[in-house]
Amino acid sequence: MTSVLARSTTATLLLHPIKQCWSATLIGGKQCIRPSVLPPTSIRKSVPVCPFGTKFTVMGKPKVVFVLGPPGSGKGTQCEKIVKEFGYTHLSAGDLLREERNREGSEYGALIEDNIKNGRIVPVEITCALLENAMNKTIEATGNDRFLIDGFPRNEDNLQGWTKKMADKVDQQFVLFFECSEQQCTERCLKRGESSGRSDDNAESLKKRFNTYINDTVAIIKHYEELQLVKKIDASAGPDVVFEHVKALFGEQK
Repeated sequence: MTSVLARSTTATLLLHPIKQCWSATLIGGKQCIRPSVLPPTSIRKSVPVCPFGTKFTVMGKPKVVFVLGPPGSGKGTQCEKIVKEFGYTHLSAGDLLREERNREGSEYGALIEDNIKNGRIVPVEITCALLENAMNKTIEATGNDRFLIDGFPRNEDNLQGWTKKMADKVDQQFVLFFECSEQQCTERCLKRGESSGRSDDNAESLKKRFNTYINDTVAIIKHYEELQLVKKIDASAGPDVVFEHVKALFGEQK
């Protein structure tokens, strides 16, 4: 009968860095300690208590909160505040796509740019791959397994692709939905466009983005409402006022 007991460290076994832990096995009535290898890509969660006073790990799924709302509703601003207050890692689907678009040698760069500029949604396979890769890198580097995924899923194809590829790999907590009028959101985005340098912060692109939001994303929010997973926030006020409501909501999740 084997249980993971002690430390996670770096070993030179097989001549490359791997994660190693120690297993306790009863042999002939005595407890023997032996190393066992955990794959580096495994999703692990640190546990602070151990019989020997050191950390040990158990398998766990990353916790995910989807953050949705119309363009300019303040998703990114509120995510920054949630990260500082509650320790989540913020993953913006749009930012990841823009980074991939700008990455030298990317085979998807032109496709991503064409979709973003015209207010269309990038194929879900690309977005899911970027999100999964970002989560794995974060967990490996920091051990943090709580994520805000901003601006995803945005349509039925996104939802189906995520469900097929990622649903069994994560713990879906809830959907944080920021509600704001089109007029106010448009004004915010145009103001942001004066300094953001984003190719989609202009009147023409915004109209297309809002059409996409109304025609595609609203249905996703309704889907999650039927599952009683949506937490709705009025985003029409200033960012600090909005965050007071966000804090109360996240405080309930502890």
